[in-house]
Amino acid sequence: MTSREFLPYLKCVGTGPKRNRDLSKEEMKIVMRAFLKDEVVPEQVAAFMLGWRVKGESIEEFAGALEVFDEFIKHAPLPNSIEFGYPYDGKIKNPYILPLTAKYLQGYEINLSLHGGLLQPAKEGSTLKEICDNTPLPDNVYYYDRSEYFPELYRFSEIREKLGLRSSFNTIEKLLNITQSDTAIIGAFHKPFVDKYIQLYKDRYKKLIVIKGNEGTPEIFSKCAVTIVENGEINEIKIDPKAYGIHYTKSTERISLESSLEQLHNSSESFNELARFNAAVILFLAGKVGSIDEGLTHL
Repeated sequence: MTSREFLPYLKCVGTGPKRNRDLSKEEMKIVMRAFLKDEVVPEQVAAFMLGWRVKGESIEEFAGALEVFDEFIKHAPLPNSIEFGYPYDGKIKNPYILPLTAKYLQGYEINLSLHGGLLQPAKEGSTLKEICDNTPLPDNVYYYDRSEYFPELYRFSEIREKLGLRSSFNTIEKLLNITQSDTAIIGAFHKPFVDKYIQLYKDRYKKLIVIKGNEGTPEIFSKCAVTIVENGEINEIKIDPKAYGIHYTKSTERISLESSLEQLHNSSESFNELARFNAAVILFLAGKVGSIDEGLTHL
């Protein structure tokens, strides 16, 4: 595709409220392939990214983009794995807990599939990549870096950084099924995104779990809603660590990467208990135990 041939697609998102329109799935697949094959100039990529976000994305557009992502991603099938979907804009108030959680899950035939990359706008927090690059990971944790598993999308990092705004990619980059996992656990912050994730991923995994976790991650720090999608059924449960005697005080101040790593490497008793609780929840959600209480008893 040439830059001129791309103009009709750009006009779909860049001509204003009266003339903008949603792209069909096939049109979005054409756009994504042009982007990932580097067939259009960076200015057009940036313009489309901004226009698409302002117009508002449709499920069909997201689905088309994901199908093209599948064509480029270097898949690495991992047996007995659960894929975890973390935001690429990082965490700013609390440390990551999953490396500690994973230690409690050793011996339960659960491999934790994580992926990350360079910081993306707009929260400017500490990234999962920075944590995994600076933390000894248990042998049941498999981390995949975007520069290796999806270098075509990795090239967009500089454009996204220069824009400095959240883009549509923030929504669809969290779950990419690199490891061909049957189960996925994704974090969400706002309720509308729970619904979007269900529509996007319910047919891509045998079991989809959406946790309204800490800072949009799949990590549970306080009372939250958990939505489970399996066999065509959608169920929501409420989970509250305090109901299980877990009392951890979340930070209200911005946390540095150094402080986050320090809390992870030299964790307090209450943080370890919270990690153990998260592990019990994962055992329950994965069907390894019949209840969170049973999971806590086993750990």
